[in-house]
Amino acid sequence: MAATTAPLVRPARTRSIRWGRVAGWAVLVLVMFATLFPFYWMLRTSFSSTRSLATGATDLLPVDFTLGAYRRVLGLSTTAEAVAEGGSSGTVSFWLFLRNSIIVATTLTAGQVFFSAMAAYAFARMRWPGRDAVFLLFLTALMVPPIFTTLPNFVLIKELGLLNTYLGIVLPGLLMTPFAVFFLRQFFLGVNTGLEEAARIDGAGHARIFFRVILPVSRAPITTLAILTYITSWNDYFWPLLVGKDESVRVLTVALGIFRSQTPQGSPDWAGLMAATLFAALPMIVLFALLGRRIIDSIGYTGTK
Repeated sequence: MAATTAPLVRPARTRSIRWGRVAGWAVLVLVMFATLFPFYWMLRTSFSSTRSLATGATDLLPVDFTLGAYRRVLGLSTTAEAVAEGGSSGTVSFWLFLRNSIIVATTLTAGQVFFSAMAAYAFARMRWPGRDAVFLLFLTALMVPPIFTTLPNFVLIKELGLLNTYLGIVLPGLLMTPFAVFFLRQFFLGVNTGLEEAARIDGAGHARIFFRVILPVSRAPITTLAILTYITSWNDYFWPLLVGKDESVRVLTVALGIFRSQTPQGSPDWAGLMAATLFAALPMIVLFALLGRRIIDSIGYTGTK
């Protein structure tokens, strides 16, 4: 008689709570809240009436909801309407300053990326006496705070007669920066040398190899560097304030500071300032939201080369 065995009954698995994971998510949520709350507060203030902000300073919703701040920034309201809402009697030539910021940021980005790529190619692929020593000396500039070079650059721009000009604003950073050269050099070192050897067999020189081989295969890091440079140039404040005080070349960040100082009623037009700040930050927020993953991946990849 064959023996029968009872089927094995596996005990039901109980999902244990991973407290470490819970704590990690809790910290992440707190960090996200601390990061995003200032943006919400900026929106809340921009939709409030400046005259009523003092009475509802702790309210989480807009105080006396109005679009007056946006109308003031875009130049759609009269001085009487602005003062009636507690805003500044001063105006912001938003479209003029936006144009100036675009010109400065675009020129700086194009020049810096192009010349930095050429310098990075020379350090990564060309052999010449003292190359490594020059590159080491070049990297030491990363340890020099930018404030140390501000005064010499200002004196130079003044002696050249370039104050209150676009060229005076962009010239110090137009050619290259140590970070940009280092960033691209790290990537160029990892490019397959077989591509260059094949180009040399066809009779290509360094210039042709750079433009026809290196640049096409380096689109990702070059795009990343261009985005980072554009964001940095867009947010720059101190240098454009020093050399570009004239309204014809005043950039948006400087204009916001001047608008804040216009306090005819004893306090800044906080609603108008937050509305203008939102307009100024919105292009960069959209740009980073769309291409942020590419920036992070490219920086991580380049750092491992």
